[in-house]
Amino acid sequence: MIEITESAQQYLVELLSKQEADDVGIRIFITDQGTPLAETCLAYCPSGEQQETDERVEYAGFTGWIDGKSKPFLEGALVDYAQDRMGGQLTIKAPNAKAPQVSEDSSLEDRINYVLHSQINPSLAEHGGMVTLVEVIEGNNAILQFGGGCQGCGMVDMTLKDGVERTLLEQIPGLKAVSDVTDHTMRENAYFR
Repeated sequence: MIEITESAQQYLVELLSKQEADDVGIRIFITDQGTPLAETCLAYCPSGEQQETDERVEYAGFTGWIDGKSKPFLEGALVDYAQDRMGGQLTIKAPNAKAPQVSEDSSLEDRINYVLHSQINPSLAEHGGMVTLVEVIEGNNAILQFGGGCQGCGMVDMTLKDGVERTLLEQIPGLKAVSDVTDHTMRENAYFR
């Protein structure tokens, strides 16, 4: 799944040796999996802070925790460390991090994010705007937040109702409602005032 080169493992062991606690591992995860905003992350993971769905992997000198939700997006990932004149650089390459992997079995959040990032945000970007999923609350209600040119825009109600909400409800079975929590009184960068 994830290859961590010998040089990267040595570098991570050195970093971990500087931690106050002895039982700190490394957690590997991807934020915004399957979207253009995906980022692969390495973080310290003190004992007990791993998630229930994390997979434990033993490396030379440390324990790695692979985020369960990120696993499909980490296929073919490589963590490497290369020394140079400035010291060195840890690099993470995850070629599948941004590849959408949604199906009817995917979580409601994943399906919403897929539609937002693949269909809705490219249109909003033409006006300098974007929309993100904040959370899905009880009753399968998607809570969204607009940003960029959409925040404070005079057309946001029409964009939400006629564009975003309609598209999400049509394409995502099980989604019941869409709400906006954006503070639209901030009109500094609004596309339409």
